[in-house]
Amino acid sequence: MSMTLQQRRARVPPQRVQQPSPQSPPADRSAPDTDGTSFADHLESARKPSGDVQLSAHAQKRVQQRNISFTPTEQRALSDAVQQLDAKGARNAAVLREDAAFVVNVPNRTVVTALDHSEMQHRVFTQIDSAMKL
Repeated sequence: MSMTLQQRRARVPPQRVQQPSPQSPPADRSAPDTDGTSFADHLESARKPSGDVQLSAHAQKRVQQRNISFTPTEQRALSDAVQQLDAKGARNAAVLREDAAFVVNVPNRTVVTALDHSEMQHRVFTQIDSAMKL
């Protein structure tokens, strides 16, 4: 009779070791999650963006330098706009407000840069496939 690692370390007496019965499920069979969701479902939901728009370091700097307001209400409005753009298949979009513009990477839900109203007058937006006015 061979001993298990636990038995060798004297943590489990030999008489308590239970051998798997022929009716036991195979070891490679995964047990279902307690809420009925599979690991693949959890993985897929983790890959999906949360919906909140994040500011890149560059965009944060531009918002501060240019005194662009970015209140929680304005952030929600931008998040809603990005959701709509995502539903339409946008990848990189310019989201325009009366006082500012945001260039957003839609799949990553990340604001790449921000421009204030005066800069919007003389700028050309490149490498975008969509635009939306709030």
